Amino acid sequence: MALEFNDGNWEAEVINSDVPVLVDFWAVWCGPCKMIGPIVEELATEYDGKVKIGKMNVDENRETPMKYGIRSIPTLLVFKNGEVVDKLVGAVPKSTISGKLEAQLA
Repeated sequence: MALEFNDGNWEAEVINSDVPVLVDFWAVWCGPCKMIGPIVEELATEYDGKVKIGKMNVDENRETPMKYGIRSIPTLLVFKNGEVVDKLVGAVPKSTISGKLEAQLA
């Protein structure tokens, strides 16, 4: 199951993570976010223990999305060693996201 990231746990969960992290920036009212949500949940199960996968609601958390320049959702950011190493915007296929994650595990 995907984790819930927020402005309060961001540093501990994402920046200081010892494994790569996928963050799905989303909102309840966003249609494409609803399409990609189940994919993110599947990936969280498949990559359990290898990649930390979670979601951040942009309506409930303003600070972090602003810091990373999130202007459209869904936006997926991949972090490694506290740095953004990849970015996907919009509803993309599961295979595209998996490819980005595999690249960080190689």
